[in-house]
Amino acid sequence: MSESRPVVTARLATSRVLPLETTDLGTLDDLVDLVSAGGLVVLSGAGISTDSGIPDYRGPDGTRRVEPMTYGQFTGSSEARRRYWARSYIGWQRFNAARPNSNHRHVSALEQAGYVDAVITQNVDGLHQAAGSQDVLELHGSLDRAVCLTCGEVASRASLHERMTQANPGFMERFAAAGHTVGSQWGEQVRPDGDIVLADELVASFHAPRCLVCGHDSVKPDVVFFGESVPKTLVDESFRLVESAGALLVLGSSLAVMSGYRFVRRARQVGVPVAIVTQSATRGDADASIRIHAPLAPTLDALGAALEP
Repeated sequence: MSESRPVVTARLATSRVLPLETTDLGTLDDLVDLVSAGGLVVLSGAGISTDSGIPDYRGPDGTRRVEPMTYGQFTGSSEARRRYWARSYIGWQRFNAARPNSNHRHVSALEQAGYVDAVITQNVDGLHQAAGSQDVLELHGSLDRAVCLTCGEVASRASLHERMTQANPGFMERFAAAGHTVGSQWGEQVRPDGDIVLADELVASFHAPRCLVCGHDSVKPDVVFFGESVPKTLVDESFRLVESAGALLVLGSSLAVMSGYRFVRRARQVGVPVAIVTQSATRGDADASIRIHAPLAPTLDALGAALEP
């Protein structure tokens, strides 16, 4: 266990205080003991996918690196939807190329070995399933789908991308020609929702997708935007899983927003042990019986090795 250090704090966008200095609680051996007892529910955040090339939203102090489009902005105007889809059209191509990393594979292996009963993920990238995890609740939806807010028609993101390509000939070439002003931001600015920084003049030339059934431009990725509520059925099912778990293991989440933090709070309320593995401090540190502030990949490598027969 690391020695106590002065606590420095920063103000979150959610007006919560997040410690910048971290203090571990427990050891890897304690984590091994907890996981080996089984009945585990994993709660994963954006940090589990960063090794797949998908940056997370927040820096070490919990401050957002980028401001995502909110639900109110998206539904507020056709221009906002055009801006979202133009940026997402570019970002999706890198996002869709992402593949599971060792973190996802470790979680899948723990499930196959009988230690993990379910995964609740805040991510919309589908990488847990791609790695082989079977029982996954996508708390914030999936970018693989799009839904029309007017008539409810659901379409695959792949087919939607093909339609946008046909409606916007030469758009990728114009994006590439922007070179030093836009292209240099490609790596740093792809967000966990597949969005990307894009010049205003490119956005203005983009034709946003329309629903093939009702014709409206109210097509939205089937994900929960900031400012939008997680479906109650998913929240209730997640609470049920947490309440019946042997332990809750948080991987790669700052827990800065209530959509994930509430499950840590519920676990503590009902006496379910909470373990948190992230590199930075989290909003749920005070609720955890084990907290390890370390890079996720080597920690899970060590955990997997310790659990091997």
